Amino acid sequence: MNEQPALKVMVVDDHPMWRDAVARDLAEAGFEVVATAGDGLQAVRRAQAAAPDVLVLDLNLPGLPGVRVCKELVAARPALRVLVLSASGEHADVLEAVKSGATGYLLKSASTQELLDAVRRTAAGDAVFTPGLAGLVLGEYRRLAAEPSPATPDEPGAPQLTDRETEVLRLVAKGLSYKQIAERLVISHRTVQNHVQNTLGKLQLHNRVELVRYAIERGLDEV
Repeated sequence: MNEQPALKVMVVDDHPMWRDAVARDLAEAGFEVVATAGDGLQAVRRAQAAAPDVLVLDLNLPGLPGVRVCKELVAARPALRVLVLSASGEHADVLEAVKSGATGYLLKSASTQELLDAVRRTAAGDAVFTPGLAGLVLGEYRRLAAEPSPATPDEPGAPQLTDRETEVLRLVAKGLSYKQIAERLVISHRTVQNHVQNTLGKLQLHNRVELVRYAIERGLDEV
């Protein structure tokens, strides 16, 4: 029976003891730690070479801030999942990280088990947040949706979504994880991910933030 390949993870933090401890915990849990880095520029170079599935990223980095690292790497490789692991629970930091392409945000006060679970869920495409922060992010989605958007994806000639893609989009806008959507629609987790990626491509959007904004602007979260 073929075993699933280990998830490839990279850890970026400017504190060597913390970085090494996180990398050790991940390795002991069966993840393949393909690289570590202690500053932003090093993180970008090593991530491009190591091609991790998940980047566990601190925000406060010398050389290049974590949000810039996140933005550059996700732009270059949209399949990359970024889990921010930060000491800061400041709302501005959380929102900036998500807007830069982070999939999730966990405080450093989290337990080792919470971190391991968050990395697994992040790799699967779920939006993972320390309790209390998910509501903040959804609230920001709604605030952004109330503002005029420069994008006009539903102009005449724009690509049309299938009924299933619209159904998945509606559940994403309601804040459901990919796993919850798969259970609700009785489809596989991978199928949900494929629908989301197809929808992003059709609408010429770049990440979950833009996708949720698009859905809320059209009232899909209220249906």
